[in-house]
Amino acid sequence: MAVPDADAQVIARSCEDPAVFGLIFDRHHDAIYRYVARRAGQDIAADVAAETFTTGFFRRRDYDLAFPDALPWLYGIAHNLMRSRQRAESRMLAAYMRQGADPVADSDAEDAYGRAERRLDAAAAAPVIAAALDAMTAGDRDVLLLLAWTEMSYSEVARALELPVGTVRSRMHRARAQLRPRLAALRVSDAESLIEPKDEPWTR
Repeated sequence: MAVPDADAQVIARSCEDPAVFGLIFDRHHDAIYRYVARRAGQDIAADVAAETFTTGFFRRRDYDLAFPDALPWLYGIAHNLMRSRQRAESRMLAAYMRQGADPVADSDAEDAYGRAERRLDAAAAAPVIAAALDAMTAGDRDVLLLLAWTEMSYSEVARALELPVGTVRSRMHRARAQLRPRLAALRVSDAESLIEPKDEPWTR
């Protein structure tokens, strides 16, 4: 079976054949949609996701082909588009605090948390996490949520936000410092793992 071209190769080809860019949409639309839905709600997620790929299409000639995976680049575009919709994110945080609910569909929560007791843990932690997020600076919150709700590493988040990796790490450190005591007070089993980045466990 042939190995699919990396995103960078697809984008390079799309500069000559624009229709090829549709492969990037097919590969990554769902991930972008879910992230935006969690941060700003499903009401605007479809629009922001679509605009993310439209913007990416028109900027494709500027893409750095040294990076095989385009997803961090797309998250960065989505992040910038959401900056003009900060009120929507505020409403989602308020919903978290009131209801303890994840704005992503229940089937996504099932996949993420697996066992029933972990879903209960997540429901208990959500309002507390939301309150902590609301109290954070926008920069710290951006780093925390990109690490927690995507498959990106620290270096990929740095690329998405156009920041030095050291800045990403320091912002994550501050965010964790605010979040730890709130989660500890819950006495919820394995609560910290609900927002653990993939390449640097909370225990390190």
